Amino acid sequence: MKKLTEVVLSAIIAIGVGVAALTFVGVVQTSVEGTKINTYLIGEYMSASSAEAKLKSAGFEVIANYKSIKKGTTIVFTDAALKAEAAKPSRSNIAVMRLFVDEKEKMISITNPVYFGKAFMQEEYNHTIFNAELEKINKAFPGLSRSKDEWDFDGLADYHFMSSMPYYKDIDEVGKGTDEALLAKVKSYKKGKGLIFELKLSETSTLVGYALSKRTSKFVKKIGRANAAILPYCFTIENGKATALNAKYYIAISYPLLNMNGFMKIMTIPGAVIKDYEKVFK
Repeated sequence: MKKLTEVVLSAIIAIGVGVAALTFVGVVQTSVEGTKINTYLIGEYMSASSAEAKLKSAGFEVIANYKSIKKGTTIVFTDAALKAEAAKPSRSNIAVMRLFVDEKEKMISITNPVYFGKAFMQEEYNHTIFNAELEKINKAFPGLSRSKDEWDFDGLADYHFMSSMPYYKDIDEVGKGTDEALLAKVKSYKKGKGLIFELKLSETSTLVGYALSKRTSKFVKKIGRANAAILPYCFTIENGKATALNAKYYIAISYPLLNMNGFMKIMTIPGAVIKDYEKVFK
């Protein structure tokens, strides 16, 4: 009875502290099933250099510092566990997490590895691995709170905005050739000006962070700078193809509160993203 009481009290405490509910020691994998998972972790403002220092001290590798929006910086980071999961076929997008430093609104926002882990890994999702990533983030940045953006955990693996809209698997092919030739084009197009990072995951898979054109990237201003961690956009070079998450899917999963009216404001953006990347591989 005493042990049962302690478990119940621990659960009550976990719920009371918000995001920590997912990171309490001893929480089992089924604890997230049937619940809503926040897309981002929100924290008090700090400089990009301070945020980078905290990430590094927690054991993360910072691979990019990108001006994603005016008065806003996205820090892209990874670690061995994320890269190992991303090395699996068609899972490269989970290789990185992002921390957005909003100099205008004076806050930081970090992508939730449990949320994006479930969405991008689907049936291969391992809660022990991604919950451990969440614990590392919470330890490095005490006091984080949940974002209003959230989705049902059980629905993340099969997420799509609405009927006829794309799923995770419905990727866009933007280039074809040998992996070496495709990477060479990335580095030579406009003298590599758009290349933000290159992360080799396996002998046949490389994740590339690449800047969209200024005109295309302005969509973040229209639908909410708080989620500017969506940039930089990424594509994958794997087994002789360059592919990217379908923009309709990636925008929707990153902005789960976006409604149809919001999508109508940026109806030309998904096509513009593909055109931006196809130019790189011509």
